[in-house]
Amino acid sequence: MHKTLAGERLLTEIDFARLNNLRGGPLPPELVDALDTLDLVPSREIPPDVVTMYSQVIVEDLETRKRQKLTLCYPADAEPHLGFISVLSPVGTSLLGQRVGAIARWRTPNGDACAAEVVTLLFQPEASGDYTT
Repeated sequence: MHKTLAGERLLTEIDFARLNNLRGGPLPPELVDALDTLDLVPSREIPPDVVTMYSQVIVEDLETRKRQKLTLCYPADAEPHLGFISVLSPVGTSLLGQRVGAIARWRTPNGDACAAEVVTLLFQPEASGDYTT
């Protein structure tokens, strides 16, 4: 069963501050909207099933059922061919703050609608005690 968690996406206060520092350049409108609507929590209080920056997740494409391991990262660390997905990309923005079981939805640059379920959270920095990465 898929969870619908609209309005229940969470973001750590430190991720919020760092992402706001990116506002010096052009940010995708979806990320600006997310920064304005995600609920902020201290890093030590983020639930272990929430996708934060540098989380590693397994997502499953709802159409193809193909699974991929992705790591959500800042633009300077992005290497899409290795699964390091920038938070500025449509996929990255859609994953930020999602919980395991949620459906991330985004549009490709050519306008195609895509959706993937967050199947597993393999690693979350905060869950491992890293509150500053």
